[in-house]
Amino acid sequence: MRPRTKKRTGVSSAFTLGLFYTVIRPEEKWILEAAEARGIPVERLHDEELTFPLVRNGFKADIVLNRSVSHSRSLYALRFFEHYGVPTVNPYEVVALCGDKVLASLRLAEAGVPTPRTVVALTPEAALKALDEVGYPAVLKPPIGSWGRLMAKVDDREEAEQIIEHKAALGSPMHSIFYVQEYVPKPERDVRVFVVGDEVVAAMYRYSSDWRTNAARGGSAEALSPSPELEALARKAAQAVGGGVLAVDLMEGPDGLTVHEVNPTPEFKALTAATGIDVAGKVVDYVAEVARR
Repeated sequence: MRPRTKKRTGVSSAFTLGLFYTVIRPEEKWILEAAEARGIPVERLHDEELTFPLVRNGFKADIVLNRSVSHSRSLYALRFFEHYGVPTVNPYEVVALCGDKVLASLRLAEAGVPTPRTVVALTPEAALKALDEVGYPAVLKPPIGSWGRLMAKVDDREEAEQIIEHKAALGSPMHSIFYVQEYVPKPERDVRVFVVGDEVVAAMYRYSSDWRTNAARGGSAEALSPSPELEALARKAAQAVGGGVLAVDLMEGPDGLTVHEVNPTPEFKALTAATGIDVAGKVVDYVAEVARR
């Protein structure tokens, strides 16, 4: 579903928005349309073409909205934009924190946000111990990654030994830290809440017969009218990691709602289709608010 962007004629902008992107997906197209409707000039900053000297050159943007699909590119670029004195949405610190599941889990726990039981191990031997502590079935995740990739549901010790042996053989830093989380028995769905600043913009259920319910993996979406409890928990999780434009993912477990991830560069094609809400417009309005602070 295409969002209904209200045309705002005669609106002048005192700033230029830089859109840092990898590819123009529907989300980026809607962001560009929302900016145009608000009279906000946009400079496109393609992450495959930019260079970053220690002294700013080239680009003219006054604020940058990060839409790169690469976590590593995002981190370095955002740090450079910060070095140049250019505010970003989201800030470097938020993206760095949310992009690392270990650090994000620590911050959520410190803020009193309910999360699945999690144990981190630094060696293959300790990973087996961590799985024993959590109990089977458990979920083994890379500390950095998205779209449900490289995650494994581990049902027993034998399976754990095989998966950990394979990960250790890969030898990459991503596979040398073991993030073990309890498997939360839930309905064939999870919940995504889109938070922009202090506002809960939209929410949806994501359904799948697979234990991973990511829309990117083919899960279906259904609009959800969030309860006050759900809104409050999503806001608390977003604030815990620093706030901004965030997607808070939650599960409905036997003990209630738990937050299992906060995404700092969220897609919202499925959310827009399910709810009809102009999410892109909300994002651009928030960017404009940050630019004018």
